[in-house]
Amino acid sequence: MNSLFPRDRAEDAASFLLRRAREKGATAADVLYTFKSGQSLGLCDGKPEKNSSGTSIAIGLRTIDREGRQGVAHSNSLDQEFLENIVEWSHVNCASSEADPHILLSEVPLAELPDLDLIDTSLSGITGEQRMTWCKEMDETARAADPRVLSVRSASWADGGGEVHYASTSGVSGWYAGTSAGCGLSVIMQDGEAMEMGGYGEESRSLAGLSPSRIASEAVHRTALILGGKPLGTGRYDLLLNGEAAASLIDVLGEFFLASSIHKNTSLLKGKMGKKVASSSITLTDDGLLRRGLGSAPFDGEGVPCRTTRILSDGIVEAWLYNLKYASLDGTASTGNADRSTSSVPDVNCSNLSLSPGPWSQEDMLLQIDKGLYVTEFV
Repeated sequence: MNSLFPRDRAEDAASFLLRRAREKGATAADVLYTFKSGQSLGLCDGKPEKNSSGTSIAIGLRTIDREGRQGVAHSNSLDQEFLENIVEWSHVNCASSEADPHILLSEVPLAELPDLDLIDTSLSGITGEQRMTWCKEMDETARAADPRVLSVRSASWADGGGEVHYASTSGVSGWYAGTSAGCGLSVIMQDGEAMEMGGYGEESRSLAGLSPSRIASEAVHRTALILGGKPLGTGRYDLLLNGEAAASLIDVLGEFFLASSIHKNTSLLKGKMGKKVASSSITLTDDGLLRRGLGSAPFDGEGVPCRTTRILSDGIVEAWLYNLKYASLDGTASTGNADRSTSSVPDVNCSNLSLSPGPWSQEDMLLQIDKGLYVTEFV
């Protein structure tokens, strides 16, 4: 993918910030640079509603003093005067923060980075006409799929890419890049007096991972499932979750495994390490190295190599997810789960959470249920 700003210019800016931070008295410092570009198109009932494109850059400096205080400042320009302001304000913010002896930088060089297949070069050649064709294809597919489709409120397509550069005074430095594309559809369906709005969309690292017609058909199918729905009586029901509903639930549960949540007493799993908290059929993994994963990267926001961490094994809590600060607090190593923007200090977050498949297919489970609910989303 092509950058609006050459990499050497970003590297020069990062080197300048690190040098000036040291000259101002910082004990340590690191820089995070991001470049993003994207295009999007949307139709409402077959007529253009939005058509936009743009690029952006951001660079942030974090300075750390001998007491472990840290301060961050950022800019959307690499011009000299803005870089000087970043240095000044990061030091001001550093002096205003609280001391923390567990604020550290990684000292492990980023050697040969793994190829996670995060770039699809074909995305850079997409034209406005192609985006329009795919949006129209979704609109037409939805209308043909079911006569109860009253309106296609949105048929949208977006694609883009980005680059990330990390550098620190400890000598750690690295780059990675990635692309993505997504499309989705929302419809209004009517059957008699019943009316319902629903939709569906997907995002992928590659163009080949998307099928506009399939996504449109799925949007209609899901909306039709809830059209004319009626309340159920009070009772005990078996619940069967579809993939998206299960993913949204797992996304919430993932926060319980963050070391930051454990230390802030906001996790229900505090004190449960090594204990059984779920069915033996449940194994949950955070995989920062998942090939083509939307949350994948060769290294995290602190320049620590990402990795695969099993956090729940056969229902037993096996690990927490760490950045450098919380790893230092617990006397362990970072799992490569530091998350930050150019304007924030590092925190902890999941990358790609995955639930290991069980012995039954969804169809098998449906056959085992006498009285149950099929859950497609949580409100």
